[in-house]
Amino acid sequence: MARQLKLKLPEWGGPRKNAGRPRTRPHPGLHGPGVPHLPRTDFAARYPVHVTLRVQPGVGYLRTQSRARILLDAFEAVGKRFGLRVVHYVILGNHLHLIVEVDGAAALSRGMQALAIRIARRLNALQSRRGGVFADRYHAHVLGSRREVARAVRYVLGNYRRHTLEYLEPRWDDPFAGVVVAPRTWLLRTSGPAG
Repeated sequence: MARQLKLKLPEWGGPRKNAGRPRTRPHPGLHGPGVPHLPRTDFAARYPVHVTLRVQPGVGYLRTQSRARILLDAFEAVGKRFGLRVVHYVILGNHLHLIVEVDGAAALSRGMQALAIRIARRLNALQSRRGGVFADRYHAHVLGSRREVARAVRYVLGNYRRHTLEYLEPRWDDPFAGVVVAPRTWLLRTSGPAG
């Protein structure tokens, strides 16, 4: 009696190598492929996260009083409703660096979505413009040790000095960088500027 051969049916759905539309057109304000669309890794609430958001050209210089006020209001409002707490921040010409505390990857995703929407609506209203505000997805890096947290906080709070000649002045303070709320996590409390 002959053995029955197994049918090879095509498989549909699920992740596939090189799936998705490749980026063929230049994206405003973005050089290179941008933040990859990979699943974000889960992490414990005790770890702070360093987040970077970049805006598109045409949105305007973020280091103005009106735009900075919009950003600071958004940082405070999102912390009250969505559980994403912006602890440290720096506002640069076309991007933001944030050190945030969240309960995990899902809370980070929801909180960053709420923050980006709030910022985009208000920046567009300020200029009477429509359309996208951010050049790409946010970039997130989970900070897992005291040394990593201390370096990230130092990097964020002193970032503007790296882009100007004013890094030579040691007592110079950046008015567009600072602390929004006091940290809750042990890593940020012990590794921040006072830690």
